[in-house]
Amino acid sequence: MRVVSGIKPTGNLHLGNYLGAVKQWVAMQDEVQAAGGETMYFIADLHGLTEWIEPANLYANTIEMTATLVAAGIDPARSILFNQTRVPAHSELAWLLNNVARVGWLNRMTQFKDKAGKNREGASVGLYDYPVLMAADVLIYNATHVPVGEDQKQHLELARDIATKFNLDYGRDLFTLPEPLVSKKAPRIMSLRDASAKMSKSNPSEQSLIKLIDSDETIADKFRKAKTDPEPLPDSWDALEVRAEARNLVTIFAALADRTPEDVVAEFAGKGFGQFKPALADLAVAKLGPIRDEMLRLLGDRGEIDAILARGAEKARALAAPVLRSTQEAMGLVA
Repeated sequence: MRVVSGIKPTGNLHLGNYLGAVKQWVAMQDEVQAAGGETMYFIADLHGLTEWIEPANLYANTIEMTATLVAAGIDPARSILFNQTRVPAHSELAWLLNNVARVGWLNRMTQFKDKAGKNREGASVGLYDYPVLMAADVLIYNATHVPVGEDQKQHLELARDIATKFNLDYGRDLFTLPEPLVSKKAPRIMSLRDASAKMSKSNPSEQSLIKLIDSDETIADKFRKAKTDPEPLPDSWDALEVRAEARNLVTIFAALADRTPEDVVAEFAGKGFGQFKPALADLAVAKLGPIRDEMLRLLGDRGEIDAILARGAEKARALAAPVLRSTQEAMGLVA
């Protein structure tokens, strides 16, 4: 079993990024390896180019994302951790697979329609074609499983279609058809000031989000000032359906504590937010503080992060090289 997954580099990471993606990866690393499998994680910096970003920011985001993953528990000694750019086989295989993928397949990709909006003619070719690069990202390592959320299922199906067509066209059983790895549903973390909106770094209010670099005092202060209602917590999770702010804070508590929301509600039933918020703040500081400290230490030593990515890329290139060579041979590019 080989699990391969990538994440686009983004800066100013916040609690929503951690609980929605990073924490899930750490759990996956432990679960897959306990079952005898291997895990490969990459920073998808090439995918970061599909929307304009200042070059200096892209590199800085790659460094920050790497530091965050390692600080949160991704172990470079156990998982292969690298960024795409250091493994040119990703791009090379993507071009080869462009000649296998069909235009009709890409036209059905809903994410292009969503991201391009009404300006499809002005969108980059990369934004249109990136699902083929996503296919190459996993096929180059013959991944057996790929973690997918609801919005990624279509991309995995495309990878399987491309692999199937290649194997049939060239008469070789070269590419493994990756299976979806459905992990525990990631919690949807909302703004601390308006629970109808996702927690986002684009929100102008600093009080709306918990940044992973926030100090213990700042984390506690933001949770104390988080918007709530005057009612105490009920004894039923379902009763919070119409209380968005309260539901959001319970969701955060449950995700940080690795408990179910139902369990958290049962513990705090009948108690007001004057008791719940301090408990949440203490929990968040206990969980996020050590991650922040290690992340800041790593960011203070770019050489260590560069070495981690270099070692991971060397291992990844060794795995990718024979697959790329076999693909080139099958297509008549090399003898």
